[in-house]
Amino acid sequence: MSLIAEIIDKQRRFFEAGASRSIPYRKAALKKLSAAISSYESEILQALADDLGKSAFESVATEISYVQSEITHTLKHLGRWSASESRSVGLASFPAKAKVIKDPYGVTLHIAPWNYPFQLSLTPLVSAIAAGNTVVLKPSEYSEKTSQLLKRIVEEVFDPSHVSVVLGDAQTSTELLSHSWDYIFFTGSVGVGKIVAKAAAEHLTPVTLELGGKSPCVVDGTAPLQKTARRIVWGKFLNCGQTCIAPDYVLVKSEHKDALIQALIEEIEKAFGDDAQNSKDYGHIIHEKHFKKLEADLKNQKTIYGGKTVAKELFFGPTLVDNPAMDSSLIQDEIFGPILPILSYDTLEDIDEVLTELKNPLAFYVFSQNKKFINTLIQNYPFGG
Repeated sequence: MSLIAEIIDKQRRFFEAGASRSIPYRKAALKKLSAAISSYESEILQALADDLGKSAFESVATEISYVQSEITHTLKHLGRWSASESRSVGLASFPAKAKVIKDPYGVTLHIAPWNYPFQLSLTPLVSAIAAGNTVVLKPSEYSEKTSQLLKRIVEEVFDPSHVSVVLGDAQTSTELLSHSWDYIFFTGSVGVGKIVAKAAAEHLTPVTLELGGKSPCVVDGTAPLQKTARRIVWGKFLNCGQTCIAPDYVLVKSEHKDALIQALIEEIEKAFGDDAQNSKDYGHIIHEKHFKKLEADLKNQKTIYGGKTVAKELFFGPTLVDNPAMDSSLIQDEIFGPILPILSYDTLEDIDEVLTELKNPLAFYVFSQNKKFINTLIQNYPFGG
């Protein structure tokens, strides 16, 4: 029996024994996890700085505090969430009674990404533990320091029959997916998501896929442009653009395009100085393969700001690109980096042409004070949030 098979077998016996069904047990585990996160905070900050060049502020705001808030919120509501709920059965079944009983799935697999390696490993884990499941967590091999630290923390907090961390590369993920699970939670790319879904289908395993996409940012010029630019810069260049809900491209009304570009440049330099390489608040690309992918995306494009790269430091500066072709990789593929294409429109038909081509984004941003315009976009185009 392989090590992974042994872990799954132990977790299945642990789950069937019923310990994780106890609400006090779940709460105690979450409180212990929260305490461990607090005690390891300096090491978490260092690991995130090593893996992604994240500043302490960014790591606390987007990783550590996020997980701690999730634990606090879960502990506050867990009793109510887990309680059974009475339901009407209707006249046809009178005088029967009915209840919805909240039952855990069982032995679950979580495959986490590298871009927010602490937060996106632990927030799904918090929910799984709160619901009474066991968890095998597979963090990304690309965020090596954070993944190793996660393993240390989990081994300190949890019985391995309850929660285990398995380190490894894509081959390890393939082995994990070959086994039968009661639930699989995956965060990552669309391409890998298809592989996960196919593997889960072999065992009819329910699965949650949290994937990316081409998230548009529509600007009609009726909202203050400087404030609009400031917020786009924050959302786009946080974590060096390696965020699944980052604006993937801007679609701005033609008459406001030049003014928005100037405002974006001003806000980039307010945030990171005239050379982001010297900024303590600007991170780096996760690994060489992704760095080269971004370099290839930028080839033969009209760069109107930035474009500075330093391969040995995996530094890729904030970059604005003017009107890339619709069939280019910058438009067809999720960028997942600090390159922001600027497209323009004149009519709603122009917007429709782009949004129909790049459909079903994870996030959708509209900067406007025109309620009719906002409602038209929200009602006509599906998106995640």
